[in-house]
This record gives sequence, C-alpha cells and structure tokens, in this order.
Amino acid sequence: MPVYVQHEVLGKVEDVFNADALWQAPGLSLFSRRALLRDLLERSPRELRGRAATRCFSHVTLVLPQDDVDDDRHLTRGARVRDLAQSLAALHQKDFGDLLGGDEVRYFISGDERIAPGEVQVKFGHAVYLPAPGEQVQYTVTASRDSAIWQPVCAIYPNQRLTLVGMDPANATFAVPGWPFGPDGGLLLVNDGPEAPLELQVRPKDSFDCVFDAANGYYVLRGKGASAQRLLLKISRAGAGLKPPVSAAAAPVAPATAPQRSPAVWKSRSSTPPADLTAMPLAAPAPVATPAPAPTPEADATYAPVARHRMTLAALALPRLSRYRDTGAQALEVGLDAQLVPAAPGKDNVIRFAIDDADELHAITPAGRQRIAVPSQFSPMDGASIGLLAAPQSMAERYSALLVLPQGPSQPAAGGSRLTFGRGMPSLAALRVLDAPQFVRQADGATASADRLGLSRSAFSWEASTDGLRVVRLSPSQALYHLDAELALVAQIDAATQDAPYLIPPGHHLVAGHYVLRFDA
Repeated sequence: MPVYVQHEVLGKVEDVFNADALWQAPGLSLFSRRALLRDLLERSPRELRGRAATRCFSHVTLVLPQDDVDDDRHLTRGARVRDLAQSLAALHQKDFGDLLGGDEVRYFISGDERIAPGEVQVKFGHAVYLPAPGEQVQYTVTASRDSAIWQPVCAIYPNQRLTLVGMDPANATFAVPGWPFGPDGGLLLVNDGPEAPLELQVRPKDSFDCVFDAANGYYVLRGKGASAQRLLLKISRAGAGLKPPVSAAAAPVAPATAPQRSPAVWKSRSSTPPADLTAMPLAAPAPVATPAPAPTPEADATYAPVARHRMTLAALALPRLSRYRDTGAQALEVGLDAQLVPAAPGKDNVIRFAIDDADELHAITPAGRQRIAVPSQFSPMDGASIGLLAAPQSMAERYSALLVLPQGPSQPAAGGSRLTFGRGMPSLAALRVLDAPQFVRQADGATASADRLGLSRSAFSWEASTDGLRVVRLSPSQALYHLDAELALVAQIDAATQDAPYLIPPGHHLVAGHYVLRFDA
C-alpha cells in the first residue's frame, strides 16, 4: 500500500521559528546525522521516473509546540508564524522549482500541546492538501457511533483529490473521533471533481467493511468478527441546506402499520366429564345380563370471546415547553432503553431526547449531547430505527415533534364499557409512560411528572367497538387530535359528547397530552 501521508518529527531544534534551521543543516547533507525538511522532501518525491524524481510535494503542514505558538501570538500577533511559513515557501520554491510542475507552494503552521519543546512535526504527501485563499468547501465529513451525535471530521475542497481518515492523526490526513478499527486501518476518500461522486476505499483492503445506507444517507463502517464495532460516516455537499450545529436529518419514517391480528375465536372454558357409572352385582342363579350402557350426556361447553381490541402507544408528542414557563418547567427528557421502550432518563438509556424551555430539541447518548433538527431519523443500534416527525401544522402551536416508538407498549381494550383516560386514572395507565417524577426538571432543581403538562385528570372517555373507538371529550380545556394511520392530521376534536361521540377508525390515532394512542380492532 502506498504511503499517503509522510510524517516525521524534527528534534533538537533550538529555534522552531528559524526557517533555515528547519530546512537544511549547514554544510554537506551527506554528513548530517539527522534529516531536515529539505531532505525529507527529496527522499519522498511525489512522482518518479525510474529513480529520478519528476515532481515533488508542494503542500506541507508544520506543528510546533503550543507554548511557542501562544507566545508568538501574544507578543507579535503571530508575526513569527507568518514569517516562518513565507520563508519556508521561498526556500521550497528555490530548491524544488523545477519539480513543482506549476503547483503553488503552501505551508500551514499550527500548535499542539502534544509536541515537546524543541520539536517540530512535519506532514506532507499525496493525501495532504492546503486550500487556496477563498477556496470554498465542497464536502463536509462527520462521524457518529450512534447516529444521534455527529462529530466533525474534516472538510474536502474541490481540488483536494485524496483524503485519508483514520485513527492516527500522524499517519492520516484527519483523525476520526471514536475510530474503532485500530491505527492501521483507514478510509481513503477519492475526489475526482465536482461532477463525479466521492469514492470511498478501505485501506488496507478487507480491514473492515464499508456499505452505504441509502435509506439514512450515510456509510456504515463495520469491523470483522462476531463483536464487530460500527462507525457511521456522513458526507454532505456544502450548501445543501444543513444548519450546523444542528445535525442533518434524513427523511421521516412513517410508523409501521399494525401487525395482522388473528380473528376473534371462542375458547372452551371447561367440559363436563362423562358420567361415572357404578356396576352393581346381580343375584344368583339368575343369568348374568349385560345392561345396556346409559347414554353419555353431551359435553356442556362454555365459550368466552377473546378481546381483540387494543390500544397502543404509537408515539410521544413532545410539547413546546415555552408554553409552560409559568409552571417552572425547564426541560423534559425521555429515554429509550435497549428494547427502545420509553424509560426514565438514566445511564442505561441507549438514547435520550430532551426539549428545553426554548423549544430546542437535543439527542443525548454516551457520545455526548447535540441539537437535532425535525424531521430526523436515528439508528442507535443495529436493526433499530427511531423517527422524529414534525408535528402537523394545526398541532405545531402545542407540540415540537412526534417521537415515533418502534416498540410502544399496548393494552387490551375490552368492548362494551366506557372508561376514562386522564392524569392519575387507572384506565390505560400502562400507556402513560411519562407519569413519573424523573421526566421534567423544574427551575428550582426539583423533578415532576410530565403528565402535569397538557393532560387533564379527566381528559376523555372511550369505548371500544367493532367500527372504531368512540371518544367523548370530558374536559373543555383538553386538546384532542385525530391522526390517520400515517400520523397525518385528520381533525382537531372539538365536539365529542355522550349523545354524539367522536369515532376514531381502527388503525388511526388519538392525541391527548403527550400520548399518541393507536386503536387496533
């Protein structure tokens, strides 16, 4: 495999801002005990014909001790750094002008705490590029381990043909945060121009797998073996409408349709055992006669219908907390556990979603916290997909987003009885997953149940039937919404009385408070 990035550390440098001391040792280089910048460029040409160099590299980065760079910025406003870059570029042009092929010599100098005093780190090579003044970014590259927290990796410019990303910042163009594939593996990005798509190649080959996930718009890098780790890499064209630091969002995912349920059946509760007949002996000498068997009574079976109506928590409607500032609510957090079931915020969550009193949404994972856009889609682990949909326009005044639950809890809904849904009510209590004090953080540091925000004690009454869910609005202040199977708004429920209940068809949804309930018949 070719060396894409040449990396060397020049040691024992008395003055790191002395261009002549970095470029070439005094006297004949043949007798020099250590190679300096000119020797490194000469020994590693860009192109060879036979053994003769025909082109040399023209872009070089230098990393100096951070203290020296800070002192220069404080005392001379960075003049020594600028002079060093200009002097090295002039020496480079003077000694290698016939091997540049018209390329512009560019030097970039920065500082790093990891560089020891008297040392200078040098990088150049096929995958080292410095943009021209005013050159616009063509691509931005970000990485994530959980699809929620995206960290910047690098920018790619139109004339930047090769970029090597990996774990080691010394042997790659850029280091990827959280790179799980070791220092030897890398990913080469090949840019053949603005009209050609960016090409990705694993280096060395077969060190890990790289597959493009078209549904989510990012590359999935996965290691070898049973316990292979994964890394997500997103490459976006600059100016594609992204708003950093808000993470880019993929297309919303419609909730899955309700699974087919078996039709109602009649189950036998019990069966009456056959009569236990007792044989009686006959007196002698009468002949023995075999009595005719008594008829066995017909089994008397009782059958009970199996309830097939169910109520499922299909999504959570995340509120606009700015409407509840008077209550002291500062933030609402909802966690999802390893089964992607809503849970109280905690370290066992695979992902958490938070909304603050400025109505800003954030995703929280072990990798950190990041503001997110709506709509978005997340895949915190393999085989899991979580959608964050924009609230329908008529609901946008109250709600920021709909968090679609892939594994929402459900309860049977027996027909023939009318029950009440509301804060503290026993009906469908298992679906009110936010009724716990851990979900809302108050201004004074206390916590509270999220059901206090937007859900009345007696919100509505409901009755399951074969033609749908019959809803009666009980609280005049309770907002109720009817959504279809795709979570699109059908109507805001204003009139729903005992005499004229509102009918929710099977497969449709009812929104009350934070809860988006689907009725399955």
